[in-house]
Amino acid sequence: MIAKHVPMRSQGKSDFAGLVNYITAHQSKEHRLGNVRLNNCEAKTVRDAISEVLATQFANTRAKSDKTYHLIVSFTNGEQLEAHTLAAIEERLCQGLGYGEHQRVSAVHNDTDNQHIHIAINKIHPTRNTIHEPYYPHKKLAEMCEAIEQDFGLQPDNHIPRKRGAESRAMDMERHSGIESLVGWVKRECMDEIKSANSWQAFHQVMQDNGLQLRTRGNGLVIVADGEAIIKASTLGREFSKPKLEARLGPFEATASDSVKPSRQYTHRPVRLKVNTTELYARYQAEQKRAAESKTQALEQARRDKDRQVENAKRKGRGRRAAIKLTGSNKLTKKLLYKQASDALKSDLERIHKRYQEQRQTIYQSNKRQAWADWLKSQALQGDSEALK
Repeated sequence: MIAKHVPMRSQGKSDFAGLVNYITAHQSKEHRLGNVRLNNCEAKTVRDAISEVLATQFANTRAKSDKTYHLIVSFTNGEQLEAHTLAAIEERLCQGLGYGEHQRVSAVHNDTDNQHIHIAINKIHPTRNTIHEPYYPHKKLAEMCEAIEQDFGLQPDNHIPRKRGAESRAMDMERHSGIESLVGWVKRECMDEIKSANSWQAFHQVMQDNGLQLRTRGNGLVIVADGEAIIKASTLGREFSKPKLEARLGPFEATASDSVKPSRQYTHRPVRLKVNTTELYARYQAEQKRAAESKTQALEQARRDKDRQVENAKRKGRGRRAAIKLTGSNKLTKKLLYKQASDALKSDLERIHKRYQEQRQTIYQSNKRQAWADWLKSQALQGDSEALK
């Protein structure tokens, strides 16, 4: 069992409603969503709970940090716990973090090999309107997970994270999408060569041999691959921060760009597995490209249809007004007729725009881009033996 806090790095992007809508959505995946629970809320529905939490958060005008706490609790492969057990574990973790009285919405997900719970917690207390931030939560969570494993008879897991910060997020993304990250590629392909470089010239040579560049950015250093993928050098380890490298190699020395072809370089491809996925990944890319093209064409056609319908509605409205103008009715009657014509046009336009938005939503849904791992799973479920391997 592993419990992990997912921080929102930009306070401006914090969105309790968006988080709850994400964790409670089926996302067109069968059996993705399990039990959904509302805790410490007067509301009986998810929508009402969101409104209640947002009102509580709005009452605190002094807090400048993120007001939402996103906690993920994941269980080892093969463990499928009952709803009452999951609820008890959730309650215990939230109490331990100091959120026992705080409003929260939780949802069980079954769309991966590991059953897990997403918990969206309001960090603002519902009655005191004060914000609570746990002190060193990763240590507290590790201790609670170990105790919960023993009390509930769960399979023991490693609770001491070996990776922190950007490196940890990169590894999480690899596991989620199945696509190799630049951090993972460098560590697997050329880490020993980088560590053995004993001068800036040798360091830059290793970079060039592997299709990488070391550049300054701000007060630090970044590693760039193919002009697109960028990571902080210190993501590879603290010994690769600019101060540590300068202490070992001397003041930083830039290198002139070299057009020598590298012996190998990072590419956006699947994490290497025991089976060859080259052909499968080519199929995946082709399908994603066709889906993108189909979406573009369908959206363009829907827009043209909408514009044509709008023009027809306006033409019809102008015809009505012209007919009213030619009638011999008095001023008051004409005014009423013009009002009816205007309301009819407004109703037609609203109906057209509503239908257009529904069409766009359907197009996006039917041509949604899939992550490599999700595509592999869908192909395996359809009977593709290579994808299943």
